[in-house]
Amino acid sequence: MKIFKFLKGHGINFLIALVLLFAQANCELTLPGLMSNIVDVGISQGGIESAVPDEIPSDQLQQVALFMDADDAELMEASYSGKDANGVRSFAGDDEVRSRLEEPMAEAEMLVYQINQGIPVEDWAAAEGAETLDAIRAQVGDTVDLAELVSLSEAFASAEAGHPVSMGPGSLSDMREQLVSQLGDNGDAIIESRAIEFVKDAYREAGLDLNDVQTGYLFSEGMTMLAYALLSALCAILAAFNASKTSAAIARDLRHDLYERVLSFSPAEMEKFSAASLITRATNDIQQIQMVLVMCLRIVLFAPCMGLGAVVRVLTTPTGLEWILVVAIVAIAITIGILMGLTMPKFRRMQSLVDRNNLVAREIVTGIMPIRAFGRQDYEQDRYDQANRELTNTYIFTNRCMTFLMPAMLIVMNATTIGIVWFGGHGVDAGGLMVGDLMAYINYVMQVIMSFMILTMISVMLPRADVAAERVQEVLATYSSIEDPSPETSVSRERGEGWRGTIAYNDVSFTYPDASEPTLEHISFTARPGKTTAIIGSTGCGKSTLVQLMPRLYDVTEGSITLDGVDIRSIGLKELRRSIGYVPQKRMLFSGTIESSIKYGDPSMPDADMVEAASIAQATEFIDAKPDGYQSPIAQGGSNVSGGQNQRLSIARALACRPKVLVFDDSFSALDYKTDSVLRAELAERASDAALIIVAQRIATIMHADEILVLDDGRIVGRGTHEELLRSCPEYLEIAKSQLSADELGLEGDAPAEQGAVAEGAASDASILEGGER
Repeated sequence: MKIFKFLKGHGINFLIALVLLFAQANCELTLPGLMSNIVDVGISQGGIESAVPDEIPSDQLQQVALFMDADDAELMEASYSGKDANGVRSFAGDDEVRSRLEEPMAEAEMLVYQINQGIPVEDWAAAEGAETLDAIRAQVGDTVDLAELVSLSEAFASAEAGHPVSMGPGSLSDMREQLVSQLGDNGDAIIESRAIEFVKDAYREAGLDLNDVQTGYLFSEGMTMLAYALLSALCAILAAFNASKTSAAIARDLRHDLYERVLSFSPAEMEKFSAASLITRATNDIQQIQMVLVMCLRIVLFAPCMGLGAVVRVLTTPTGLEWILVVAIVAIAITIGILMGLTMPKFRRMQSLVDRNNLVAREIVTGIMPIRAFGRQDYEQDRYDQANRELTNTYIFTNRCMTFLMPAMLIVMNATTIGIVWFGGHGVDAGGLMVGDLMAYINYVMQVIMSFMILTMISVMLPRADVAAERVQEVLATYSSIEDPSPETSVSRERGEGWRGTIAYNDVSFTYPDASEPTLEHISFTARPGKTTAIIGSTGCGKSTLVQLMPRLYDVTEGSITLDGVDIRSIGLKELRRSIGYVPQKRMLFSGTIESSIKYGDPSMPDADMVEAASIAQATEFIDAKPDGYQSPIAQGGSNVSGGQNQRLSIARALACRPKVLVFDDSFSALDYKTDSVLRAELAERASDAALIIVAQRIATIMHADEILVLDDGRIVGRGTHEELLRSCPEYLEIAKSQLSADELGLEGDAPAEQGAVAEGAASDASILEGGER
């Protein structure tokens, strides 16, 4: 599973989770055993859990010793203290001695208890013939008590060799072994029950209150159960805390790594994934990963610990009902296999449908104005309904399939319980199984089935989380096609004399990834500090692509671009982009204040630089008019300022960093002619040490440039000053005539103007065509 790869680096947290969950499972698996003890020992046996009594009258201890061999009798004698004033002896041995004495004393106590109740002669006398049995019956009758048995044993032991009657085994201990061997399969249960009854009689004779004994045992076991339950709860709380903290840390790191990787992407990688998909991966997918990791560290690890532990307890509890558990597990496995086969393909498709849904919703929200303008609300609503319906149908199908899971699990669980109770009841009735053991067995089997149910419920989420992990990993495994140069080849001048700002294109060609035709071909020009280079051309001719090559948003396919003679691919990206002030065609301000917007490139810059940049960009007028001045808020995308104000703040943001190359990609389109003219004049005067590159659609914006490049279909078809291009470049003349009249251009009829000089007033008069600031 790909999702578990994200646990790398969190091994300690994983180990802590494993230890805590193992401890919790062990505590919970101990509780059924304690419950069994309460039922079998505390209730059925009156709280007496051992055949080795803590206190016993001396004469009863002697009776028990008669049926033990010499070694066991000697050990028992040494394990009890001397008689007190009431003739009662107390057990003084340790747990090891008690364990060694448990079996021989239980068998001996069974015989003493049974004999005291009166037993038939044939149950203990050796079957050596009818004459022997008849002789014993003639002496003691059909039954014998303990005193008669002891005296008869002593008489037989001291008899002369020709005595007509023989006891057979030769001793009471041998007789004990013989009788125990004849008890059959239920011998252990019979021995235990009879021995417990003997111990009860011994306690009564010793003056103990059996109610106090039972109450003490129940209280002790109850407190033990409470302690295990509290320890289990504590482990569960700590495990949940550890799981939440670990998964939150993983999600935090994933978001950080993903955004860091996305910020390094060039436009090529952004187009590969799309903004809608990247947003989904950074939010919904990582949320899925975090949620499932919590369950993995809390439940998925706990279920195997509980299940395997319960299986071990089931196998170590000899009930003969193990086959029921095997049948239940096979039924569960078949059910899970069928459901996973049906739902896995749908889960894999679900995330792509979420992407599609988000993409359509994002398009509708961002394009609400043109949708309303063209009355396409119904169409867009149908388009979203189609995407939403497809996602909804997939959700419904998977959820309907999974609704069969819980009923199937409950049927298996209840059928298993009925089978255990039915067949286990026969065992209880036959005396081979105790009620408490049966109850504990049912609990263990239920815990095994519950573990499978938990894993099955999680398995519903794992496929989708695995797809989410794959999608996030896909982004993290994608590296930008624009790479920093290696330290060995990198060129830096930041700490030296600095960059002067001469940018040169040397036979540059560029082709977009997966495109069949080049967008730019054989572009060569040089932009120098203090000079203005303008680029103009028809829509789609490659103007924006041309200037995007400077800050290495894309890398050239052929040729090279140099800064002060150094190939920009040999300059570090941060240093290169600090040297180039780029104002993109698409305006974008980030939420914050006017100050944070202008200081975006360097938050630590002096306020004086910020004010100077705003002054050059002609933004001080509307900034000073605001009550909060530079602290006035800016909404996301600059939606609370006009297009012209947004544009001027974007220009000020680029100017504030004092770059050596200023690139304006159609950045004056939202400005009125007056502001445009004043701004260009300020740039010429106060940013004279920078190379100025302007991409524009309006002739009035570029007509005073030192050099104008005319692009057509990715090639330079003309270069020179405004006057030169009017005379030499038909493409430029066509653009100029589409915006200004022949008189404004200084043309006589269709012939180019001889002088080529265009008055400033021509640009001012042409402002009527544009309607002022937009």
